[in-house]
Amino acid sequence: MSSTSSDVVAEPAPSALAPPRALPSGLAAFLVFLSSGAVLVLETVSLRLVGPYVGVTLQVTSSVIGMALGAIAYGAWMGGWLADRRDPRTLLAPALVLAGIATAVTLPVVRYAGEALRGGAASAVLLLTALAVLLPAALLAGVTPLVVKLQLADLRRTGQVVGRLSGIGTLGGITATLATGFVLVAALPSTVIVLALAGVLGVTGLVLGAYLRRQAGTALPGPARAKAALAVLGLAAAGLSAVAPNPCDVETAYHCARVEVDAQWPEGRTLYLNSAEHSYVDLADPTHLKYAYTQWIGLVADVARPAKQRMDGLHLGGGGFTMPRYLAATRPGSDNLVFEIDGGLVDLDRRELGVRTGPQLRARVGDARVLLGSEPTDSRDFIVGDAFGHLVVPWHLATREMAADIRRVLRPDGIYVQNVIDYPPDRFIRAELATVAAEFRHVALIAPPGAIAGQHGANFVIVASDAPLPLADVPARLRLLPEPAKLLDGAELSAFVGDALVLTDDYAPVDQLLATA
Repeated sequence: MSSTSSDVVAEPAPSALAPPRALPSGLAAFLVFLSSGAVLVLETVSLRLVGPYVGVTLQVTSSVIGMALGAIAYGAWMGGWLADRRDPRTLLAPALVLAGIATAVTLPVVRYAGEALRGGAASAVLLLTALAVLLPAALLAGVTPLVVKLQLADLRRTGQVVGRLSGIGTLGGITATLATGFVLVAALPSTVIVLALAGVLGVTGLVLGAYLRRQAGTALPGPARAKAALAVLGLAAAGLSAVAPNPCDVETAYHCARVEVDAQWPEGRTLYLNSAEHSYVDLADPTHLKYAYTQWIGLVADVARPAKQRMDGLHLGGGGFTMPRYLAATRPGSDNLVFEIDGGLVDLDRRELGVRTGPQLRARVGDARVLLGSEPTDSRDFIVGDAFGHLVVPWHLATREMAADIRRVLRPDGIYVQNVIDYPPDRFIRAELATVAAEFRHVALIAPPGAIAGQHGANFVIVASDAPLPLADVPARLRLLPEPAKLLDGAELSAFVGDALVLTDDYAPVDQLLATA
């Protein structure tokens, strides 16, 4: 008698088949919204953190954006890879806690490294922006794929789940970008923003860990020593942030600013913007012009009109208000109007640099290009262009269209002077001279002989008018100044300009022209 036996297939344990328990829909949306938004807060604030050391140029902005996108790509890939190999519930809380610690560490790392990487070299820009963005942004970018993995309990709803959470992440980034640019940067110092963000991420991670432990019996992985190490790292990050060197006395919406007293003259003040020496002000004597380029502008103003004759001036960029105060002091009764984009800087000037606004010296806060458009035609005798983003003239203030509007506002015999900084091979100053000459009939240049010869970088002052320029006495007056300077006009200036590009609103590669390599 034969016996038969049937194959018995063991049923896998329910826990082996069941997908990880999904998060509540609202919690999943919150985590994706928060982590995506935090990346954009970091990206925006990073420009403020690195600006004092490497400037705020197109290259710096591009580097921050590129590093943030690289961090998002790598973090999302790594998060997805880990989500397929471990229960995402054991990774979410640690990812947020570590992101908070990495965010707090950003402050001391950037500030200590920034002191060693000062300058605009491409390698310094890339390294400093990487230190500011990469690690915390990558950790945060890993949160979304972890959450998505948890929510994919039903494969029939994959598209809906992924699309919904991707949309929520994008909304988080948009909200964070607008809130940071319009509200946070204007209201709070960068240090406060970064540490507050680190605190929010850390607390969220800890609360999430406790919630997941209650709901599913999971906790932060690793022994107690690992958790203690995270706590120590967090405290160390906060401590380092507190003692890290801060290059700012005041953070305005646009600048890291500080004012230093002149060691050789107690009434002298030097204004630094993003760690670049920007203006010198003598509180006791507004006619004291320390920098060579301010002396050249003052000289042009002096020869433009007889002494003490009224001169209606317009200043595109305020800085320390050195030239507006000079014209107000040397030409009583004049109307000096200053366009300054940074209202916080105007407040600082009033507090610490002796600026007193009134009928002869007025300040309007806003973009010079926009404000210039509302000025009456033929209303100014003297316009000074001295606006900079770090060491770079903002591109939209350097175009032919801008020069045309300046020409419109000037009276027929009015004079426009523009301060420009450039370095060998002097491509930007040549282009800017060609641009101004495309609108004005008469153009001249004042600069150090060595800078004209391409031996070193310097300030250049462009002088332009539709009327013949009063240049006869300028060379003799330049020889009386402490630093050597040369006047170029006519054929000599044309030879210097050569076939330089005329900058327009459609094409003005200012940052690239300034690159020395």
